[in-house]
Amino acid sequence: MKKHLTGLLLLVMASAAHANSVPGVPSFNMDCPGNIVVQADQDGPVLINSKEAATKAINDRRFEAKGSGYTISIILADDESVTVSSTGKTPNGMCQSMDD
Repeated sequence: MKKHLTGLLLLVMASAAHANSVPGVPSFNMDCPGNIVVQADQDGPVLINSKEAATKAINDRRFEAKGSGYTISIILADDESVTVSSTGKTPNGMCQSMDD
């Protein structure tokens, strides 16, 4: 019985770790208005100020991440460039790449 409970617990933890993995999310590091830092690895998760955000695909080129009182819109252009904008409790606006 103990082996079954341990196995079940490991499965639940593994599922939770991949809960915000969204295929297609591009990798980026952005600085948004109001000192908001948004980061993502390829296929997620998306982090808003180092906290994992609930992320969903709108379509194969548009994604939305919500967390910490912010909504982050992510758009992947045909040339694979990424546009990120934020709305929420601080000034809304376009985010700037931290990689430039």
